[in-house]
Amino acid sequence: MLEVQHTRESSDKRVRARYPSSRVRSVAMVGTYPPTECGLATFTQNVARAIAMDSADWRVSVVRVLDAPEVEVHDEVIAHWVGGDPVSMRRALAALSSAEVVVLQHEYGLFAGRDGAEVLDFVDLLSTPLVVVLHSVLAKPSRHQREILERLIRASSMVVVQSEHARSRLIKDYGARAQSVAVIAHGASANVDGERPEVEHPRILTWGLIGPGKGIEHAIAAVARLAGRDPAPTYVVAGATHPKVLAAEGERYRRGLEATCARLGVTREVLFDQGYRDWESLRALVRSADVVLLPYDSREQESSGVLVEALASGKPVVATRFPHAVELLSDGAGIIVEQGDVAAMSAALARVLYEPGVAEEMGRRALRASSSLLWPQVGLAYRALLSRVVSANRWG
Repeated sequence: MLEVQHTRESSDKRVRARYPSSRVRSVAMVGTYPPTECGLATFTQNVARAIAMDSADWRVSVVRVLDAPEVEVHDEVIAHWVGGDPVSMRRALAALSSAEVVVLQHEYGLFAGRDGAEVLDFVDLLSTPLVVVLHSVLAKPSRHQREILERLIRASSMVVVQSEHARSRLIKDYGARAQSVAVIAHGASANVDGERPEVEHPRILTWGLIGPGKGIEHAIAAVARLAGRDPAPTYVVAGATHPKVLAAEGERYRRGLEATCARLGVTREVLFDQGYRDWESLRALVRSADVVLLPYDSREQESSGVLVEALASGKPVVATRFPHAVELLSDGAGIIVEQGDVAAMSAALARVLYEPGVAEEMGRRALRASSSLLWPQVGLAYRALLSRVVSANRWG
């Protein structure tokens, strides 16, 4: 299994020594991509940039997955694959024919059809070596979901997951071969050198696209229990409603959260920041936080970009018990609580915010945990993996 290396120079030397005749010239990513607003789109862009970073030998193009046709704004996007449109799929496949390896992001809700089954038509027609990055590995999939994932595994030269937990589940429950599953970290950007904005009250922060399953209603209830503290904390919920949630039900979830704040008497303590923030503005917001709260309802979340960005910012984390959090917080960078346990969540926040020395020590441990999660290291790990796949297909 490939490991993320810790220094760019030493990793490049190892890759060049191991794969002297398999230099990869063309990599194609398939997934959502900015300006689409979702974590997966941001991830696809960041991985593409990390692979191409500081190297003229690596050219990365993108097939952008969309729900409806759009005007393209990025030069690196070579084709659109519009869900449910077989013509656009064929055009995407034709555009990919010149790539040496394809990296496909997979999430069940990403592709058209029941459980995103259209992806199977795509991989069946793809002639280029395939690496699939799995963002969900369900413990209790439906029969149809299991079939989709098992067929993707069989169609792939390698599968990438972002946690050891997901790798173990793929091998044990889905029959994946151990040598065909690699763990490569989600990736994050170091965020400790910029100025920290001044804030009047201790600040709890949750950010990302908002929708059912985020557990924010439990977080609000936990914060309400701290309203009598001096100084009382402020809870900032930053992010727009997820576009698919907005299309399906409008702002019903957000209105429900606002009603919860009113019922619990914390309308002044909970701030909803749903305006657009560019990258630097978001980084400044994260630096302003005293603790990052991930109150997610899911027990199966295998990766979290918010989690790794919080660690790379040196922030203590309070998170519910999902696999990625359990792995990354095991060395003391945060506190794990059970899903929906408002009392435990409130107690964990109080410990971080009010017990002397706790936040500082967790912050140090967060930075230590993030040292192997930074995008340059992640890019090198992907380069090594893709070189291995191309080499095997050239000479295998």
